[in-house]
Amino acid sequence: MLYDAAVIGAGPAGITAALYLVRSGVSVALVESSAPGGQVLSTAEIENYPGFPKGVKGWELADLFDAHLAEYPVVRVRGEVSSVEAVEGGLYRIAFSEGEAIEAKALVICTGAKHRDLGAPGEDEFRGRGVSYCAVCDGNFYRGRDVVVVGGGNSALEEALYLSRIANKIYLVHRRDAFRGAKVYENKIRETANIELVTKSVIDEIRGNNAGMSSVLVRNVENGDTRIIEAEGLFVYVGMAPVSAFLPAEVERDAAGFIITDAEMCTSAPGIFAAGDIRSKRCRQVSSAVGDGATAATAALTYLEHWNA
Repeated sequence: MLYDAAVIGAGPAGITAALYLVRSGVSVALVESSAPGGQVLSTAEIENYPGFPKGVKGWELADLFDAHLAEYPVVRVRGEVSSVEAVEGGLYRIAFSEGEAIEAKALVICTGAKHRDLGAPGEDEFRGRGVSYCAVCDGNFYRGRDVVVVGGGNSALEEALYLSRIANKIYLVHRRDAFRGAKVYENKIRETANIELVTKSVIDEIRGNNAGMSSVLVRNVENGDTRIIEAEGLFVYVGMAPVSAFLPAEVERDAAGFIITDAEMCTSAPGIFAAGDIRSKRCRQVSSAVGDGATAATAALTYLEHWNA
């Protein structure tokens, strides 16, 4: 199948890009590897998205985004993208791990990023048996129990606050003394009675048995002192890795693998645009992803006008 534009990724950036494109009268395929919403689906409460002064749950916002797009004739394509390559005629072919490939004149890449692994011994062994990367998904399994959250950015702080309403006690482990997250979240953390800060520390090992994880070995990076924290759950928030391995070499990326774009979301490859968390940028928020998606779609439409001229 040939489309004017294909949007890869159905998070806030991808849904916005698809919405702007289809409303302009071009044929659009939206490639989804999972449920629409992206990282929004794993966020408990969003308090800084305009129009929701009392906040909105992540899944609710994702449903609203998807319902808006459902009003238009966007073709939904389910599948995991295995490669993107330029083919004859200036088109791009999108191949999938299963199913038939599709082609498009323009691409908008909105595949976002995924949580990085902690890299500590025991992480793989207890993944899904204590080790988690989504408090919204798995937090209820630890109701009334002790858990550990590791990280110092917004995600770690937000999820520690979410878990504080479910778990008995939360140990928030961060390798530095200062947090990278928003001050409003840090203030709430410090005011929450069942959250204990374990700063200047890293997790050296995750321990457990056949029943699952039971404790973590924590080391102070300044004096080398170690401590065992008894906990049944560990929630890891130590950064994000871009989902960009399927892209051709012509698409320039930074050292971490995020796509480099200009202000109009144009990449180094003609006809390929990028939006949202997959971009090399500092601010990764729902609002910035939506803005990226609108900008990328506008740039893609200009590209298609020249194509059809």
